[in-house]
Amino acid sequence: MGFQKFVAVGDSCAEGLDDPYPDHSQYRGWADFVAGRLAQDEPDFRYANLAVRGRRLDQIIVQQLPAAERHEPDLIALFGGGNDVMSGGWNARTVARRVDAAIRRCTHIAPTVVTFTLSDIAHRMPFGARMHPRVTALNDAIREASVSYGAKLVDLWPDHAAHDSRYFGPDRLHLSEAGHLRVAGHVLDRLHVGHDDGWLQPLPGVPARPSLRADLQWFWQEVVPVAVTRLHNRLIGRSPGDGFFPKRPDLLPVAFSEAQL
Repeated sequence: MGFQKFVAVGDSCAEGLDDPYPDHSQYRGWADFVAGRLAQDEPDFRYANLAVRGRRLDQIIVQQLPAAERHEPDLIALFGGGNDVMSGGWNARTVARRVDAAIRRCTHIAPTVVTFTLSDIAHRMPFGARMHPRVTALNDAIREASVSYGAKLVDLWPDHAAHDSRYFGPDRLHLSEAGHLRVAGHVLDRLHVGHDDGWLQPLPGVPARPSLRADLQWFWQEVVPVAVTRLHNRLIGRSPGDGFFPKRPDLLPVAFSEAQL
């Protein structure tokens, strides 16, 4: 018997950035791919996605997990921590406590919980090396809590896809369609659910190495606007993600067209 009620919680990666549906109505992402595959096995399958871009783990705990609990899922997937890593108030112990609390709460909500480590951004982003110790500390906390509470960990840190820019969008941070399909394949493997073998096959050819000009263009077009926005939000007391809402707050059936994706 397969899963019947699946809830995804977390940040922009769980929401589906940077993988828009063809009509650009909203983002798709790995959780939608997973839901589409699970729906093929269960006629009564339903899926909710409560993730909101920009949310830290402490916000996910307060804003998303109570709603997830009301849905009474048998499967919950938590993808978070990236915004904690990029926060100006980074503190490894504080984030470790948030990780522990979030994963513990998820295991009280659903019998099957999927968690994720982050991949190494230092190899694909100029100036990303300074984030390496933070990502390492976050991942250590996620691994420890996942073992402690019996969650199914999808460890993205060693995945070679982190070194291939084609798995990521223009900002080099959020996943492209190929990246989301790959994560979906990893999730389904951990759940022992079959899927299209192509989702985990390496992309054909060799990825081009970004030129200095491309790096500079990326910095001015992707990094600077985000930094300015974050500074402005901090000055006026706003948090990243304020004003955005979950794309799929209710447990709904997955239509046949969605299942095919």
